[in-house]
Amino acid sequence: MLSPKDLSQIAQKGITEEQINTQLEEFKTGFPFLKLEAAAGIGQGIISPDDNGRNAFIDAWKQYKADGHKIVKFVPASGAASRMFKDMFAFLDAPYNEPQTDFEKKYFDNIEKFAFYDALNDKCISNNGKDIKALIGEGNYNAVVANMLGNNGLNYGQLPKGLLLFHSYKDGARTPIEEHLVEGALYADSKGMANMHFTVSPEHRELFEKKVSEKKSVYEKKYGISYDVSFSEQKPSTDTVAANPDNTPFRNEDGSLLFRPGGHGALIQNLNDIDADVVFIKNIDNVVPDSLKEDTVTYKQLIAGVLVTLQKQAFEYLNLLETGSYSHEQLENIIRFVQRDLCCRKHDIKELEDAELVIYLKQKLNRPMRVCGVVKNVGEPGGGPFLTYNQDGTVSLQILESSQIDKSNTEYMKMFTEGTHFNPVDLVCAVKDYKGNAFNLPDFVDKTTGFISSKSKNGKELKALELPGLWNGAMSNWNTVFVEVPLSTFNPVKTVNDLLREQHQ
Repeated sequence: MLSPKDLSQIAQKGITEEQINTQLEEFKTGFPFLKLEAAAGIGQGIISPDDNGRNAFIDAWKQYKADGHKIVKFVPASGAASRMFKDMFAFLDAPYNEPQTDFEKKYFDNIEKFAFYDALNDKCISNNGKDIKALIGEGNYNAVVANMLGNNGLNYGQLPKGLLLFHSYKDGARTPIEEHLVEGALYADSKGMANMHFTVSPEHRELFEKKVSEKKSVYEKKYGISYDVSFSEQKPSTDTVAANPDNTPFRNEDGSLLFRPGGHGALIQNLNDIDADVVFIKNIDNVVPDSLKEDTVTYKQLIAGVLVTLQKQAFEYLNLLETGSYSHEQLENIIRFVQRDLCCRKHDIKELEDAELVIYLKQKLNRPMRVCGVVKNVGEPGGGPFLTYNQDGTVSLQILESSQIDKSNTEYMKMFTEGTHFNPVDLVCAVKDYKGNAFNLPDFVDKTTGFISSKSKNGKELKALELPGLWNGAMSNWNTVFVEVPLSTFNPVKTVNDLLREQHQ
């Protein structure tokens, strides 16, 4: 099926023939749905510390930072903002010239409230000789939108979200990348250094680097710290081959194989390249102005404190097991920790002989760990926290997307729709073992949790394969703990009008 020309093409990407054959087989077989035990809830996989507990965890995090560990803030930032402006692109193509839909009316009625208003106004004057008010006054709404989206204007239709002006301040508007720099200074610094890493698309990397070089010294001076900012791109070796509806390879007009980015799950490779003890992960668009950052900072420190507290205990137990000298009571304590605190349960654990038990406990303790903030479910899109069966028959906490759930199973759908919490991608991760060695994160991916979607190219239907998601299957074999955090810490921007919400004003 694969020609010498195909083999040359895949070799250039750093992909093997075996990987391509596996992907083509996955198009045929699909991926199994996950077996669920229950939706996670308070007291069932989700912890909600009281004031004393919260303060103790925050103190634990502050002490961890003071000890000089390396902390990195990892921000997936490659997504284009084009979907943010879907409604405004539709307005440009509409057969009418004045706003008709509620979305369009809201945009124009509140246009002065957008942080990019002044920049857009300048573009209107330079391109049309009139400011926004004058253009609207004469009914030329299209010109205003064209100046926002077009490449001779702000070019917001093509730029990534990280480079758009989100929030207004007296000293000028800020982009999300700047808000993340500020956050880095407020909770992810260690001994005067904040390490930041952004994953970006190749075509926008230079723009990101330029923005950071312009703004870095401003925030270093403001917060009295230094930044080490790095960037990476999704690796070509994580692209996946596309297939026709009959599961044969989809080919471009020149006969070459069509490859597509493997989704955000590809970023497990980028994360694996990060040298750090602890890594915060948060999406580029989930930021708020300084006036609302207090909750974000408090709860980031809280989930990080939970992480390092659990990791410290896990390391103590691993060191004890390695000595080979422990009592039955100590083994019972370790079992309780794995089952109660790490929420990893094995139904037949009592049937294991001592030697088997120790191997099992070592395996479950000595792996990457993540603590995820979860918020009460208010109907926003996002993955939910569940207790799920793993490949080895154990049950542990996972973040699931709706695509991983068998929708014909009424019991599972009830769990999903009635779940009390969802995960807004608010993670802090420990990625080194008890001897200080970095885990090889791809070893902990559950490869059976990919996803197949329907797409098209040049009018031809195709099937696309997404790798196990970064915070779903790519972290499936990590230790996972959920902590309830307030909704005020979750403020994504999915459409341009989301910037009009009070959280972004």
